[in-house]
Amino acid sequence: MRKWIDTPPVWLLGFLCVAVWQARWHPMGLSFGSVWADLLGGLLVGGGVLLAALAITELRRNRTSVLPHDEAAQLVTGGVFKLSRNPIYLGDAMILLGAILYLDAVPSLVLVPIFVWVLEKRFIETEEARLQRKFLARYAKYSQQTRRWL
Repeated sequence: MRKWIDTPPVWLLGFLCVAVWQARWHPMGLSFGSVWADLLGGLLVGGGVLLAALAITELRRNRTSVLPHDEAAQLVTGGVFKLSRNPIYLGDAMILLGAILYLDAVPSLVLVPIFVWVLEKRFIETEEARLQRKFLARYAKYSQQTRRWL
């Protein structure tokens, strides 16, 4: 049960709920004030969903788990993993930022770096340590060639 609850989508949902709550009940008189924020927000949400879907497809193609607490069967370095070592987490951050822009939740922008920090501390650092132990030199080379985020 803990494995399912402690996953990035659950954390993302929690952060999105805070942004919705803030936008609806505590707007604080701040606004992006433009349809450009709606457009950019929609593009970020759509791009984040697409990026995550492409990464999940690549993981499945390589027959390895998409769950962050599971042991990786393969070191996946192709597809969107050439752009980022963490394309699903990047997609999640894009979704959060896009939703905040679309909701016109200016004060909630502070949630984005907090969310990224949670992802790094809760998931990325332990995943990278497991990958380093299992794939040794291959992972070291990959991590030198490919950035954590972008």
